[in-house]
Amino acid sequence: MTMSKRVSHSVLDPWIGPVLKSLYPKVHIPKWFPPEGIVLIGHGFAVVGGIGFALATQYWWAGLLAAFGIVGNHTADCIDGTHARASGQCRNGGELLDHFTDPISFTYWLIGIGYAVERLDLALVAVVCLLALANLTNIKAKLVGEFTLARFGPTEFKTLLFLFGVTLAIVSLLDPGLTGTVAFGGMIGLIVVGVFQVPYQLIRGIKEVNRDGSEPDTSEWVTK
Repeated sequence: MTMSKRVSHSVLDPWIGPVLKSLYPKVHIPKWFPPEGIVLIGHGFAVVGGIGFALATQYWWAGLLAAFGIVGNHTADCIDGTHARASGQCRNGGELLDHFTDPISFTYWLIGIGYAVERLDLALVAVVCLLALANLTNIKAKLVGEFTLARFGPTEFKTLLFLFGVTLAIVSLLDPGLTGTVAFGGMIGLIVVGVFQVPYQLIRGIKEVNRDGSEPDTSEWVTK
């Protein structure tokens, strides 16, 4: 079975990716250490980022904690594959774990922001948009044999959230009473982007799989 190609149209990946990957030789990860461990460490950073966002309207340093968690998460995401190839540990299970945890990491951050502004209902809307886009990317990869990242993809979203965390920390230092308003505005902005992206990417995806996809599956379900 041929594996899906990986193609990134990301604007920021060519700039950020090489910088973070260059850190790999400097961290001296043992050859025996499984790349799946790096994925889980990155996921742990995502949890830290979510906690940071959740506390961002209460403590000035929490926004920086969120930004730190995002940087740690993306760094791990950039070097896990590098370590897998360098140590001869490329496994389908590792790739599955990587793609499984990626969208969940984003949900931590969105839920954290929703908690900070006491609007978990808005966080739910943002999470639905996020998971819809993640699901669309995975299904499209199956149909066209190519795992494609859009120009505004995970790297751009993480960069936006990183800057948002830093902004919350600065605002909290300068005018603590304004932090909640800025956080709420950021949440609304993320939802607007998501509500626009879902139908736009869905329409593009349908056109792409109709044009470039393999022959439609006309088989019936087999019950065993």
